Amino acid sequence: MKSFRIEVPLRWGDMDAMAHINNVAYFRLMEQARIQWFEQFGFATLPNEGAPILAHCSCDFVRALNYPGIAVVEQTVTRVGRTSLDLNITIGRSDEPDVIYATGRSVLVWYDYQAGRSVPWPESIRAAIS
Repeated sequence: MKSFRIEVPLRWGDMDAMAHINNVAYFRLMEQARIQWFEQFGFATLPNEGAPILAHCSCDFVRALNYPGIAVVEQTVTRVGRTSLDLNITIGRSDEPDVIYATGRSVLVWYDYQAGRSVPWPESIRAAIS
């Protein structure tokens, strides 16, 4: 699965004093896409023997996102390494399908919680996401 897309209703409480969606909410939208993607693969989302963790996350704010509306978050796997993978992310709106409101990048690492370090991605997962 190279690309993954979700739609998330924007919440009134995500607005800031400038009457647009607060910058933190963009990261939460990216997180929601990542967690739903994990769940499709059956990845653990709580520490156990091994699971993906976020090593890097960045966001470029292109346009102000406003309530009400439905955000469309799409993430695409751009690189699968031995212990990490890269995702490119776009955030748009369902009512403006050709407009990008934000772009982002995340790096995920497969982490062994018992050893306290990154380890190679399991081959079955690498095959599924490559």
